[in-house]
Amino acid sequence: MIMTAIVTVIAAYLIGSINFAVVFSGVFLKKDVRDLGSGNAGTTNMMRVGGFLPGALTFLCDALKGFVACFIGELIFEYILNATSASWALPSNGAFLCGLACMLGHVFPVFFQFKGGKGVATSVGIFAVCCPIAIIIGLCVFAVSTLLSRIVSLSSLIATVTVVVMSVIFYDRSGSLAVQIILSVLMGTIVFLKHKENIIRLINGEENKIGRRK
Repeated sequence: MIMTAIVTVIAAYLIGSINFAVVFSGVFLKKDVRDLGSGNAGTTNMMRVGGFLPGALTFLCDALKGFVACFIGELIFEYILNATSASWALPSNGAFLCGLACMLGHVFPVFFQFKGGKGVATSVGIFAVCCPIAIIIGLCVFAVSTLLSRIVSLSSLIATVTVVVMSVIFYDRSGSLAVQIILSVLMGTIVFLKHKENIIRLINGEENKIGRRK
C-alpha cells in the first residue's frame, strides 16, 4: 500500500506538470507564453499577452488540475486507510501531499523543461479540496486587494498568506495538524519564492499595475 501512495503522489506531480498556459498559448497564439510578456507560464501573463479567453481557460484548467490531484489523493488514501488501518494514510494527508506534488509539477513541469508558473491558480484548486473555507476567504482577500492596489502580484502574495493561515485555523480535525501546517507552509513558500522578482519590484515601487503599461 505504500507503493500505491507513492504512485498516487507521482501521478499528482504529472497532473501538475500539464501547464495550460503553455498549451493554450500554443493553441491560440502559436507561440510559447514563456517567450512573451513576463515569461511566466501562468494566468496573469497569459491574460496580458493572449487576452481574456486564453487567460480564463488557463486559470480554470490550472485550478482544476489542483482540485483533481488532491481529490484523487484523498480518495486513494481513504482506500488505503480502510484496507489497512495505517495511521499515516489519513485522507487529509493524501490531499495535502498530492497538493504539494501537483504544485511542484506546475512550477517545475517535467513535460515543459521544468519551467512553469508560480502556482497561484493551481493552489486555488488544491485548497478547494484541502480547506474550502481558507480558499474562499483567500479569494475574497485577493479581490479586495486587487481592487485597492491594482497589483496582481501583491494581491496574490497577501492571499497566499491568508490561505496558509486560514488552513491552519480551520484545519481538518480528522487529519494530522502537523502535516497540514508543514505542507501548507511549503506550498505558500513555493509561491513566494516564485514571486521573488515581483517582491523586489514591489519594494522598489516598480511593479506594474493593472491598466498601466511599463
